Formats: sequence, C-alpha cells, structure tokens
Amino acid sequence: MIVLKSNEEIELMAAAAEVTAHMLEELPSVIVPGMSTKDIDRWCEEYILRHDMKPAFKGYGGFPATACVSVNEEVVHGIPSKKKILREGDIVSVDLGTIYKGFYSDAARTYPVGKISETDEKLIRVAEESFFEGLKFCRKGNRLGDVSHAIQECVESYGFSVIRDFVGHGVGRNLHEDPQIPNYGKANRGPQLVPGMVLAIEPMIAVGEYDVEVLSNEWTAVTIDRSNAAHYENTVVITDGEPRLLTKL
Repeated sequence: MIVLKSNEEIELMAAAAEVTAHMLEELPSVIVPGMSTKDIDRWCEEYILRHDMKPAFKGYGGFPATACVSVNEEVVHGIPSKKKILREGDIVSVDLGTIYKGFYSDAARTYPVGKISETDEKLIRVAEESFFEGLKFCRKGNRLGDVSHAIQECVESYGFSVIRDFVGHGVGRNLHEDPQIPNYGKANRGPQLVPGMVLAIEPMIAVGEYDVEVLSNEWTAVTIDRSNAAHYENTVVITDGEPRLLTKL
C-alpha cells in the first residue's frame, strides 16, 4: 500500500533531508586516501547526532553502522570497518539517512578517492545523470515505469549496466515503504504518480555485468564480475507541479 504524506509530514521529512544533504555535500572534503571506511561512518554519526537527529540505518534490520560505505565493486550495504582502508584511485559509495520526529530521509552518492580512472569518473557521472533523467518523469499522472525506463535507457546508452537485485522505494514513517522502484523497466507501467508520494529513487550501476552476490557478512553486495559500481540516490516528493528534491542542496 502506498502511503501519501501530508504537507506537515513532508516538512518533517524535509528537515531530516536537509541534514542528510549537507552531509553529502561535505563528504568530498572528508574522504581522503588512508582513512578507513569506519572513519567515514564515525564522521557521519557524529554529524547526525550533533544536529539532534537519529541515524536512519543503525540497527535497521540489524545493520551495525550509521552509513553503508561501499568501495569499488561493492554495490551497496558495505559495512564500515577499521580494516578497510581507502586507497588513491578507489571510488566509495556512501548511503545514509536521518530520522526527525519519526520521519526518514534517505540518499547516497559515490565519491572519488584522490585521482581515479576516466572510466570510474564516467561511471559516477552517469549514475547521477540517470537519476535526473528519471526525475524528469516524476510528475503527477506519469507512471512509475516511466521513471524506471528513463534511468535504464540513460545508463545503458553509455554501455554500463543497471543493477537488478536492489531497487528504490517509498519512504516516510518507515525507511522502506511501497512502492518498489526498479531502475529498469518498461514505460507506461506500474502505479500512477500522485501528489504526496515520497520516493527514494536510487540508480545503482556497474561497469560490467549487473549480477551481484552478497558476501558472507550477509549484507555487502558486490558485482559478480568484480567491476566497479556507483550509487546515486535522493528523496523526492511528487507534487502538483515540479518534483521536490529533498536531499540535494
């Protein structure tokens, strides 16, 4: 069941999302070669608590950290570790969210660690570009499949692949709500978009094949061919006009 949000509820989500957005904007100045993924997680948690909010992910389904920090071939749900040290040339995806007065925000970005390859630069750029191609269809009266199809067309036009096993979702009083939002599919299919829907739209893409496997920690998903992956996500409100992007400044 898709739960529509009132204007008051959306403003609470916007307050949570503003903190998330600021974190994502500041992270490029934080991430440097030689730091651990646990260092990133600690910085994010301290930032959230300093703003009198709660981490959205910590303890969710048993997840042990504030942020999912995924490096190179890790697509999503990377568990931060003191032993996982970032090196020059890596790419790192940070997926996180905040809770404010019972309402969630959710967003992700992929960042370079120092100088990276041209392919990885392109991968990060296309993940973001594909989100905004999907966003063009986040209008009242369109269907969810229109968003999914636009993302897939963009990604595949650059020769990259769209991860199938993980999808976007509704968000509100819960981190994951209906509807599911694949990053692939056919246009003019799925639920119709109406004002009050709040969606976490999150392209996850890979240089190589889209098949993934989950590591023995039961969380971290990696590409089977170990090609690098990128992730770009924002919390989006469907309105009577232009979509409202909550997690980007």
